Amino acid sequence: MKRQDQKKFLFISEQLIEAELNQELTEKMKQKLIDLLFKCKNAFATDKKPLGSIIGHQVDIILNVEYTYPPLLRRAAYSAIPRARELLEVEIKELMDLGVLRKVRNNEQVELTKPVIINWNNGKSRMLGNVRSISTYTIPDRDPIPRIHETLTQLSEAKLITDMDNLKGFGRMS
Repeated sequence: MKRQDQKKFLFISEQLIEAELNQELTEKMKQKLIDLLFKCKNAFATDKKPLGSIIGHQVDIILNVEYTYPPLLRRAAYSAIPRARELLEVEIKELMDLGVLRKVRNNEQVELTKPVIINWNNGKSRMLGNVRSISTYTIPDRDPIPRIHETLTQLSEAKLITDMDNLKGFGRMS
């Protein structure tokens, strides 16, 4: 077996083991999809790289205020029960280890967003942030988000559409 084929086999057996491909796809379409996923494998999260390894796709958010932050952003943290606080600390440590969050410097003792723990009915929990107050001071992009009907029109002739969970990538801001 060639080295490239071995890598692809390993990718399929480790990363795509839980993937469910639509049964209506032909074998040729399935193979093309697997080839594409293998080609772009670095974009996906793994146990070792939970945020994937795409470089250069970070979004810089510029606030239209200078230090010190306006009163709307200077608020006390939400009160939390001890169990939620423990989960919050674990989640924050994990995100700091991944380089998604950083500690605030002494002259920045302010919470820009209030983190909260959401418990799902499957027993898992996830940390979310209330960013409505930050949105008030964020300078909008020059390029607006595409409208849903425009996106659907562009997808109308697509042969394959995928639905993937970004794990913790949704919370990545730098």
